Amino acid sequence: MCKAMEDMRKESIQEGIKEGAVNTVKKMLAAGKYALEEIADISGFSLDEVKGLKARQAE
Repeated sequence: MCKAMEDMRKESIQEGIKEGAVNTVKKMLAAGKYALEEIADISGFSLDEVKGLKARQAE
């Protein structure tokens, strides 16, 4: 049982980190100061992921 709880805790932490990174990318896109390639390089996201976030932000 303890292993399952620890795994759930680690998963929650990873989800929080990913959510924070997504928010940062969205802010970078909104600022309009960075090329998509720069955002991908800085954030660690793939270029396709950044393009996807940009497309969703435009909706």
